[in-house]
Amino acid sequence: MLLTAVIIILREVIEASLIISLFLAFSQRSNHTRTWLLQALFLGVISAAIYAINIGVMSQWFDGVGQEVINAGIQIIIYIVLLIFLITAMRPHSQFNNRLLTAMMMTGVIFATVREGSEIIIYIHGFVTVPELFQSVLLGSAIGAGIGASIGVCIYYLLINMPINISVRIGYVLTVLLAGSMISQTIQQLTQADWVISQYPIWDTSTWISEHSITGQLLYAVIGYEATPTAIQVTAYLSGLVIIILLSGYSWNHNHRLNK
Repeated sequence: MLLTAVIIILREVIEASLIISLFLAFSQRSNHTRTWLLQALFLGVISAAIYAINIGVMSQWFDGVGQEVINAGIQIIIYIVLLIFLITAMRPHSQFNNRLLTAMMMTGVIFATVREGSEIIIYIHGFVTVPELFQSVLLGSAIGAGIGASIGVCIYYLLINMPINISVRIGYVLTVLLAGSMISQTIQQLTQADWVISQYPIWDTSTWISEHSITGQLLYAVIGYEATPTAIQVTAYLSGLVIIILLSGYSWNHNHRLNK
């Protein structure tokens, strides 16, 4: 039970941790205000608690698949936030762009905290009435949260201490991969809700990297790793990557030409 709790909480924490570390590193590198983070975390935790408390009611929405549909909606919002963030970050600094960047970073952190925080609350609350397991779950949750937060901290310090050109490239790649992960997870949620047709997997890599291992959970958070993906899931994932790369690339090229 201890190891299960570690892996489950690690999966939930690491995704939000990565998003926060990327946004915070950008703020540090670009001399952008960082006061938005505490506000976003506060709003995110409060919203996550409200979502978790009302999950029983919300789950009945959309003919009984409310939780899956809401989670899919949250992931789509995070994808759009990452897309707008990358496009705006490549534009010249202005008061409007700075405000838009702050709004996107706050929105991304709030929704990531709601998504992952609510899952953690629901998971831990499920063991409150099982005293013989509750202590192990709490300990495993603390370990998983610590590992996830530590990975985010390490990425943050790596990004702010690397040469700026390397830091920008790595930050861009991680942001694009996280965006693709959001699309992949959206398809998973909608498939569970029967809003997307269920298909047979086109491959199975579980014998190489299990989804339930720490490595598998890390890859799940960063790139949306799925050991048994369907054709729809792979197509959506690749489409999401292509869209964000093309639009952010166009924004960079356009601004590069204007600055010549």
